[in-house]
Amino acid sequence: MDYTAIIEGLLFLSGDEGLSAEDISLIIELKEEETKQEINKLINKLEEHKSGLKIEFLGGLYKLTTRPEHLSFYQKMIEIDDSKLSDAALETLAIIAYNEPITRAKIDDLRGVSTSHIISKLKARELICSLGRTEDPGRPMLYGVTSIFWDHFGLKSKEELPCLNTYEDNDEEIDLYQSKFIEE
Repeated sequence: MDYTAIIEGLLFLSGDEGLSAEDISLIIELKEEETKQEINKLINKLEEHKSGLKIEFLGGLYKLTTRPEHLSFYQKMIEIDDSKLSDAALETLAIIAYNEPITRAKIDDLRGVSTSHIISKLKARELICSLGRTEDPGRPMLYGVTSIFWDHFGLKSKEELPCLNTYEDNDEEIDLYQSKFIEE
């Protein structure tokens, strides 16, 4: 089994939050020392292949990051991609605005997909920011909207956000094949 590839995928999925060696060990079911050896293999592999990615050990967590020497290119990408927000970004932004402070895991759960990349873009555009960390295991980051968000959308506070329509679960069965347009 290629543990380095699995670890690379795990670090990608964890996004800005990163993972501890202990967490990675639990997931891939290896002893922590063996896990650290596999992480070091991955670090060396990324360096050997001159990858645009690297692994950093920050605050007790391993994180997949971009190389700082490529920063000018990443900034250009953000400038080019800065013209409008995608539907996915707007949905993520709405989830954060209505539920702040909120963790990325909760956002992912509500959206049903990983929002790591979108959160990075929203942070780069300064529409959201980190509000600290929870006391939960792994101490995940809490996100909230910024004053730039409120200015951008012309709102003064959370109270000015539009009311959400609540969905009422209706136990009534609906026959999707029946229609009032069926010829009789």
